[in-house]
Amino acid sequence: MYRWYVVNTFSGHEAKVKQKLEHRLVTLGQRRAVRQIVVPTETVTEVKDNQKVTSEKRTMPGYVLVQMDLNDASWQLVKGTPGVTGFVGAGDEPIPLTQEEIDRLLKRAQQPTKAQARAQFAVGESVKVVAGPLSDFSGEIAEVSPDAGKLKVLVSIFGRETPVEVGFDQVKKI
Repeated sequence: MYRWYVVNTFSGHEAKVKQKLEHRLVTLGQRRAVRQIVVPTETVTEVKDNQKVTSEKRTMPGYVLVQMDLNDASWQLVKGTPGVTGFVGAGDEPIPLTQEEIDRLLKRAQQPTKAQARAQFAVGESVKVVAGPLSDFSGEIAEVSPDAGKLKVLVSIFGRETPVEVGFDQVKKI
């Protein structure tokens, strides 16, 4: 019976472990033992130097998900792969993930179209507006909305602080 297991790897070596494991499955004739190998990632859009940069981020650094029929041969095959430090579980017996857990993990990993915007902005930081009608004005961040990719900045106009909503790409840190 094929079930999902979590394999512990060296952090940063998840893709290499996946590649090595797939290679070992073919060379050792054990392709039927493993159905699927997944490195959980998500697509993230960050603002760096006023440019939107899209990248893949690992959601579970140091772990790889493997759907396999667990027996002694398949266990040894996965455990003996370079970069694998072991299975997640109690003692010597790996514990399979529940269907609810795997649905949640795979749903997150398989939604590359919905990118999340992340920025290195925090409330209270000073920024300068570099685009739009208020360019060259400076202010302090009052609110950060990462889902919308917007900031609320308090800008001094005619001696009064006025809240202005701007995009992450319209400001830079001072």
